[in-house]
Amino acid sequence: MTAQQPGAENATRRVRVALLDDHRLVLDGLKARLEQGGEFDVPISAATWAELLDHPDFPVDVVVLDLFLEDRIPVPTKLRTLSSTGATTVVMSRHADPASITSAIRAGALAFVPKTESAEELIRAIRSAATGRSYLSEPLAATLAAYTPPDDPRLGAQEQRALMLYARGNTIREVADEMNTTDETVKSYIKRGRRKYRRVGIDLGTRVLLRRHAVREGWLAPDQP
Repeated sequence: MTAQQPGAENATRRVRVALLDDHRLVLDGLKARLEQGGEFDVPISAATWAELLDHPDFPVDVVVLDLFLEDRIPVPTKLRTLSSTGATTVVMSRHADPASITSAIRAGALAFVPKTESAEELIRAIRSAATGRSYLSEPLAATLAAYTPPDDPRLGAQEQRALMLYARGNTIREVADEMNTTDETVKSYIKRGRRKYRRVGIDLGTRVLLRRHAVREGWLAPDQP
């Protein structure tokens, strides 16, 4: 019997991938496609953030994360949580504007793939993320090269969450209930957040301006009521 070369087992180990999207047809289609070639195992195809974290096969090597999930959890929070488990993240989205891409990459995603792309493009992104390398298609990279993102306002986590919830149309009372705090504390978070944005030249002084910014940052889907 031929002795196995050192490292041979690792060389043939499949990349373990988790899929997180709130459309079951998307999950089923991606899982079937990724597992066709024998390169990937997809033990998790979750429709909610809680389902992903609670799954007995979590953590995995790479998480493919839908940018616009209806769960009120900021994308940076998700990406920090995934990174803390050792997983890398590929973000996919229906919307691929420069602000959304930049926001996801800044928050820690290694790759961004529009849902208008082919499965082969997603596979290339997963391969790169599995080895810790960043990936953007040539068109996306060219788009970002021509884009000048605003300076980072350096929001605190609570300030960002309050702004995000308020941008979604919640009242101050509803935001306070969601954050388990008082109305006055929420008003303070929102005021400080707006002030920090003003310092970098972004006016969020009205609800309309805040909502527009929330869409640009990926806090809110463009078609979300």
